[in-house]
Amino acid sequence: MAHPARAPLSQASGYEYTSATNDESSSALSWAAIVGGGFVAAATSLILLVLGTGIGLSSVSPWSGGSVATAVGVAAITWLVVTQIIASAMGGYLAGRLRTKWVNVHTDEVYFRDTAHGFLVWAVGLVVTAAFLAGAATSIAGHVAQGAAAVPSANDPNAYYIDSLFRSDAPNAEQNNSAAVRSEVATIFSNDLRQTELSAADKSYLAKLVAARTGASQADAEKRVSEIFAEARQSADVARKAGAHLSYWTFFALLAGAFCASFAATIGGKQRDRLPVR
Repeated sequence: MAHPARAPLSQASGYEYTSATNDESSSALSWAAIVGGGFVAAATSLILLVLGTGIGLSSVSPWSGGSVATAVGVAAITWLVVTQIIASAMGGYLAGRLRTKWVNVHTDEVYFRDTAHGFLVWAVGLVVTAAFLAGAATSIAGHVAQGAAAVPSANDPNAYYIDSLFRSDAPNAEQNNSAAVRSEVATIFSNDLRQTELSAADKSYLAKLVAARTGASQADAEKRVSEIFAEARQSADVARKAGAHLSYWTFFALLAGAFCASFAATIGGKQRDRLPVR
């Protein structure tokens, strides 16, 4: 009795298998493709960041009004997201096209491996970019520290407010403001800003310093101290909120980059496997 021809295993199970026989797969990961895609993603990210910085500096005027900071913030966040999407997608796609073709591997497994390759490309690119930016920041910080030795108050975020405390109508009164006094006041401001409130003892002491160097009465000096401290605290709150918003948007940009790298790797992998076998 003749038996009916059995359908191929791929048809019977409803799954599709790759049929390439000219490539060998010794590992589920193609590290050469991952590392190459990661470096491409990092290089593209740095190029786009430099381009965005140049566009921002050339298109914004510091004299155009108070809305400049908001405009720069929105543009910078938008460019950060776009940079992550473009750089990560490019690196992931290259990793998908350049990775080894896996022989007799289930289609779902191929899709998972391509997705993992794209995610690893994003991770490698992120580490390379972070290392580069950290090295650049360290170098810049070293130069800034050298310059700060000559001008101690130039890089102090509270320097402006400390200068405001000792302003006087008498020109020669400014000559009595020693660096030691300013350093002491800066320490007091920094400590009280962390506590969010100016203590009564600090307020009285600062008022005495201001009165002695500006000729103002004790009451006027205390009022000036309170006003300047309130401005410094408001500035610190704005900087804190801006830092928090930047962290949120950076997280979103990196998350978008991870998704785009993984998805682009699956596209590159599909196109690589569709190439005819010769």
